[in-house]
Amino acid sequence: MTDRQAQLRTLAGELTDYDPITDAFLAKSFTDQLLIVDVRDGEPLPADVIDRLADHDLHPADSVYGDDGGSPSAVGDVGNATRHHFVDVQTRGSHRSYVVE
Repeated sequence: MTDRQAQLRTLAGELTDYDPITDAFLAKSFTDQLLIVDVRDGEPLPADVIDRLADHDLHPADSVYGDDGGSPSAVGDVGNATRHHFVDVQTRGSHRSYVVE
């Protein structure tokens, strides 16, 4: 595990201390590291959480990928929560997924 991953895992754990956040964890897309935040259904993602993520170079997925419609980080509902994706722009493009041919 890199220092960056350890830092983001710690941050994810701290985010669950916010009342509406039910889960937060790291994930990987094809080339990017993501921090996923689940927010209790019907609750907004706290503005201070968005600011805190930005301070750690984590930006809403839609704004990073160029799709600024609707909620810039929400990707849909999962159980009783709305899932939000934030891209680690500090390491963007440096991750590799395996493709089976």
